[in-house]
Amino acid sequence: MAVALTKDTFNKSIESGVTLVDFWAPWCGPCKMQLPIVEELSGELAGTATIAKINVDEEPELASQFGVMSIPTLILFKDGQPVDKMVGLQSKDALKNKIQGQI
Repeated sequence: MAVALTKDTFNKSIESGVTLVDFWAPWCGPCKMQLPIVEELSGELAGTATIAKINVDEEPELASQFGVMSIPTLILFKDGQPVDKMVGLQSKDALKNKIQGQI
């Protein structure tokens, strides 16, 4: 399962290793299509990378901090720093390749 992050848990979760964060909202159609892909990757990459999600309705400060203007937005972090940002629905293969390129 993808880890649900809040502003209180965010920094600790991304500080080391590779983390993919999905910024989403329950009312967003494309987000509903992205979420199962993110959950699948979470299972496949367990122990290799952290897969997380942030509900932008509940955590507007985090969305604002990373300039999330439309959702879904997926940001790939390596050791606490953003290394890639993808806006819109992403395929599982594209996400997996980007994650594995950072490991």
